[in-house]
Amino acid sequence: MAEYRKDPKGRVLRKGENYRTKDHRYEYKYTDPLGKRKSIYANDLAELRKKEDDLKRDQLDGLKTYAEGNSTINQAYDRYIKLKKNIRSTTRANYDYLFDKYVRETFGKKKLSSIVTSDIKMFYNHLMEEVGLQVATIDSIHGILHPLFDMAVQDDVIRRNPTDGVMKEYKKANKPKKRLALTRPQQKAFLEYVKDHKVYRKWHAVFVFMLGTGVRAGELSAITWDDCDFEARVIHIRHNLVYDSLRKEQGKEGNYSVNNPKTSAGIRSIPMLDAVYDALMEIREDQKANGFNKTIIDGYSGFVFKNKDGNCLIDQNINKVIARIVDDYNNMEEIESAKQKREPVLLPAFSCHILRHTFCCRLCEVEKNLKIIQSVMGHENIETSLNIYAEATDDMKKESFDELSNKFYLF
Repeated sequence: MAEYRKDPKGRVLRKGENYRTKDHRYEYKYTDPLGKRKSIYANDLAELRKKEDDLKRDQLDGLKTYAEGNSTINQAYDRYIKLKKNIRSTTRANYDYLFDKYVRETFGKKKLSSIVTSDIKMFYNHLMEEVGLQVATIDSIHGILHPLFDMAVQDDVIRRNPTDGVMKEYKKANKPKKRLALTRPQQKAFLEYVKDHKVYRKWHAVFVFMLGTGVRAGELSAITWDDCDFEARVIHIRHNLVYDSLRKEQGKEGNYSVNNPKTSAGIRSIPMLDAVYDALMEIREDQKANGFNKTIIDGYSGFVFKNKDGNCLIDQNINKVIARIVDDYNNMEEIESAKQKREPVLLPAFSCHILRHTFCCRLCEVEKNLKIIQSVMGHENIETSLNIYAEATDDMKKESFDELSNKFYLF
């Protein structure tokens, strides 16, 4: 005969039900639609069974609502994000942040099947004109909505994806400003000013490293002394440091994670220029005297760069000091150039990414092999390297013709 489990009152427990003697609570174990084992609890059996019934009804109603096209965009997003496999925790956190901040309380409440292309356009117009978002941020939101609607098309909930082609129009109509590299005179002026300044000179080695390697800010943050092969004069780029808002939920310390590069192209080795070697030696000698970076993140330690608090150096730290340097330098240069009766060499407002772009332009000026440029920069797409190469060679062509005009006379 089959044996039935009972609770202390002699009541037969159903499949999945259990009485916990350690806390005298009832538990119901079940498998959710994604195949994950979960539990619900109650203080008495009647309460537990009510929760069971509610759970089963909610699961059926949710499936029926979605299948009939009556779900909201919010419900579709929750379904989509649960089904998305092999997603980094940082990427998941970014998706959740963007959706919750800009979609969930407004556009997200609309019925999925009622959305047409003009609704998407009106929503993006609202984000740009009233919320004040840049095209790049809207593109990130589009990167969430587009596959969400694709999922609904594949499930035969809707006939076509209303987001198709919308972002292409926005990018065409709102072309971002071209990111200009520092010119050679600007680069020289920037480095010399930092080197000779009593406050900013401690940053000189950092900027030499960035302008001599072209690493991304997140890659710079994650570089350890073990990544620097001084004998072979090579720097190995293997990881990047990224903000991870889910760490506290996962019981981890700090707000940053050490991740592998998103693409295989990001894993690379960069030859160490003499100036970069000297900069690293300067940093190492300073840290021998004043202390190394003792931060440990996800088991990684020995980070090369540190901020004033001894933690890992991040892009916000770098961008803040660049802004101060540019303001102070330009104020000084305007006064000095007026005294010397010459044209000032002023610095534009720029971020640490421009230092990477500047390195790439300098590399393009001396290297003609695009595959080498692509490899050093860690560009996944050769077109990215090609576009920067074209920008650099256009500047060189202009300089060549400016020089030619001084030597070539038609009359």
